[in-house]
Amino acid sequence: MSLKRSMILAAAVLICTTPFGHSQAADKVTLLLNWYLYSEHAPFFLGKERGYFQSEEIDLDIQEGRGSVPTVQAVAAGTATFGYADIASILKAADKGAPVLVVGVLLQKSPMAFISLREKNIRSPQDLRGKSIALTPGDSLSQILPLVLGKVGLKESDLTIIAGDNRAKLNAVINSQADAMLGYSMDQNLKIAAATQKPVTVLPFADYGVNLASSSIVVSKDTADKHADLIVRFMRSATRAVADAENEPAAAVDAMLRASPKAGSRDELIEGLKLTIPLYHTKETKGQPPFRPSQSEVNASVKLLADSGTISQAAANRMDDFISFKFLPK
Repeated sequence: MSLKRSMILAAAVLICTTPFGHSQAADKVTLLLNWYLYSEHAPFFLGKERGYFQSEEIDLDIQEGRGSVPTVQAVAAGTATFGYADIASILKAADKGAPVLVVGVLLQKSPMAFISLREKNIRSPQDLRGKSIALTPGDSLSQILPLVLGKVGLKESDLTIIAGDNRAKLNAVINSQADAMLGYSMDQNLKIAAATQKPVTVLPFADYGVNLASSSIVVSKDTADKHADLIVRFMRSATRAVADAENEPAAAVDAMLRASPKAGSRDELIEGLKLTIPLYHTKETKGQPPFRPSQSEVNASVKLLADSGTISQAAANRMDDFISFKFLPK
């Protein structure tokens, strides 16, 4: 065999053995989630398992979080490339000077809700008058609570507040130490039902005139300025993953359980994801790809955050500095 032919064959072998025909190494990327693994996170694992991120030259590491605030802080500090966090925490941090940017909104309908055992007979928010409610002071839910109560003619003084962290407020409802709690419509309600074997009532904030966009993808402004193409590739992969999960929730949960068998009960996770999927779109974005909310609904969420005092009015007036959807697939 001639030297020239040997060189050609060697080059062909190199191309074939390099993933997807690219000679460059994949970008190592960390996605830091908002919490310990639960159903909402499953689509990212489905996308990773099906090679969507790898096909975009992304070597994705998905890590559990400990709350939206630490996740945003990690992204701002550059210790996580991408974060998955609630938009209230992102914009609150940005208002205080954190160099972060929202690049996609997955949960466009708020999961925030009043959650109670059905036996408590809380069928509308007005039924909370004189009742006890467990919440975590300072979190997004508690900051939005006065707006919801105002919509239904109540004040916080009409309730007995029981303060605690996420686990404490869950246990307060399970053990009947509180009549209701503030939580998410695809998470704590399932845990309460599983623990008590009793039916649960869920009253979403959105049903009473307060819809706040929720879980979003956040990046640092440095990443947006210097690695725009990476964000484009990540969001393209994530969009494919979520679209698949909408049609195949069980497959998404199975992918997460293969990656992390201790993530939870398969049946509960599937039920949770099925409750999450309707939150991906509102009436305005029905039929549209995931992650792209309508501008009017973004504006409404920003107004809610300003009205609740979560962000300043000055920040609300310059949202283009903190939110950009230019990286999403066309």
